[in-house]
Amino acid sequence: ALPLGEVEARLVRWVGRLEVAALNGPTSVVVAGEPGALDELVAECEAAEIRIRRIAVDYASHTSHVELIEDELARVLAEVRPQTSQVPFFSTVTGEWLDTTELDATYWYRNLRQTVRFKAAIETLAEQGYGTFVEVSSHPVLTASVQDVADAAVVTGTLRRDDGGFDRFLTSVAELWVQGVDVDWARAFEGTGASRVDLPTYAFQRRRYWMEPAVDALGALPGLGLAAAEHPLLGAAVELPDAAGVVFTGRLSTRTHPWLADHAVGDVVLLPADVQRALPGGGHVVGRGVGLPCRGCAGDGRCAAGGGRAGGVAAGGCGAGGAYGPCGGVVRRCSPRSRWTRPGRARCGCGWLRPVRRTRCR
Repeated sequence: ALPLGEVEARLVRWVGRLEVAALNGPTSVVVAGEPGALDELVAECEAAEIRIRRIAVDYASHTSHVELIEDELARVLAEVRPQTSQVPFFSTVTGEWLDTTELDATYWYRNLRQTVRFKAAIETLAEQGYGTFVEVSSHPVLTASVQDVADAAVVTGTLRRDDGGFDRFLTSVAELWVQGVDVDWARAFEGTGASRVDLPTYAFQRRRYWMEPAVDALGALPGLGLAAAEHPLLGAAVELPDAAGVVFTGRLSTRTHPWLADHAVGDVVLLPADVQRALPGGGHVVGRGVGLPCRGCAGDGRCAAGGGRAGGVAAGGCGAGGAYGPCGGVVRRCSPRSRWTRPGRARCGCGWLRPVRRTRCR
């Protein structure tokens, strides 16, 4: 995994023993030569944390070692009579398009002896406008190098190791198809009886991506010291530390209380005047006419449909027995900065707690 210049600089130690056999990509260089020298090179690269991998071959192709078999190769290939190919042929030996009638014994010796200039060949083809490269082999070994040289090209193999059937081939063709390469699918299914069919329709699927509240609007918040109010309108409750009193909070909207939509007139939801009096369990009492106005409320119990408003009700104790009075406080606007106080008197004489502003007792 080094550029050609750095590889050649390292090979100075083994002049005549190691040679550059192929240049496949910007950082993909193949070195061949004597086995002992290769072992030394591998150890040196591993010590320097340079990625290097041995290739399982037993001869040093594309090096001067091939010169030993030049005469034998010429004899074996002497009877070969090349013909013109139906597929255009670009040679990594000459670096140009070549008539395949020239692929005689001399050409194949040059092919086996010279350094493979695969990177230069891909660069030339890309400059000539070729943007699709298919490696026809039993397993892709050059697709990564092609992609490094022509990063905008469509690159794929055909078969894979342990996956060399027709299904694998069709999958590779499909990889080309989905990237915009024209494929003659009629030829692929010729003689199989396959035919085109319309894709089946399906029902429209709607999926919401809005984040839901982390805590239910009607639930308790134990982490904030609140307990569940166990009431259909009020969500949480907290006991006051300095008096026998309880503060109830909640939120009203057509989302948290869908039944409110049944009380809509036009686009305005009307809150019933007497929605609930008694809290279930514990004997806590909320007085008549308790209302928690929603957003947009004009103070008369009306709110816009779908709106929501947070509010609170304060209940205070009276009497030695700890019984609670029948009054309720209506919070018109509640915020974290609201200040609570104890009024001098209430209509029923109970010690109700209420916000300083926009509060009334009934």
